Amino acid sequence: MRLPWMSRADRRRWSSARTVADLGELMALWLEGEIASRPGYQPRFGPDEETAHLVPVLAALCRAGYVTTCSQPGLAEPGFDGRWWEQRAAVELVVTDPALQRRLVEAARAAGMLVRVNDYRRGGVQDQPVVVTTADGEPFTAFGGRIGRADMRNQWPELGRQLYARVAHGTYVSVVAPEYGSAGERLWEILALLTEAPQTC
Repeated sequence: MRLPWMSRADRRRWSSARTVADLGELMALWLEGEIASRPGYQPRFGPDEETAHLVPVLAALCRAGYVTTCSQPGLAEPGFDGRWWEQRAAVELVVTDPALQRRLVEAARAAGMLVRVNDYRRGGVQDQPVVVTTADGEPFTAFGGRIGRADMRNQWPELGRQLYARVAHGTYVSVVAPEYGSAGERLWEILALLTEAPQTC
């Protein structure tokens, strides 16, 4: 039986994180199954099975300074409820480094991806959400859009005050494939390029 709370050991690991790099490493370890729980997610559960093939690129993004918070693959298939479900490949990332943010947004837009930016610095831009999942053609879930203060606190409850302030006032970038279904899986190839070291002359 899985206990409905984060273990003390995991809680200590997350509360001891001091930098965004620390946070990215812990998120990567959770994705890879080395940590049982992460903030803002059901305790003692790892990523959904449908995202298992995304773990290598998501973990690499986290270690490169793009901390992923939510993701889904592109698919189109009947659901357990008999409805026809379609998903766009999509990911949300929190980025606190302006140079990394520019690189991400420019690469995604150049590849034809849909990009939504929600900047929580004072006066920052707040893009509107984009639908990423439909059921029988009706909108079901979306990525992007403003995160309210209460939801932000619920997303990062175990973080120390200073690190929480950084991510709560960072920029959340949602990158979404324009296509529904498996064609949108090209998103992960594009994002994998961001984890490579920049070429020097």
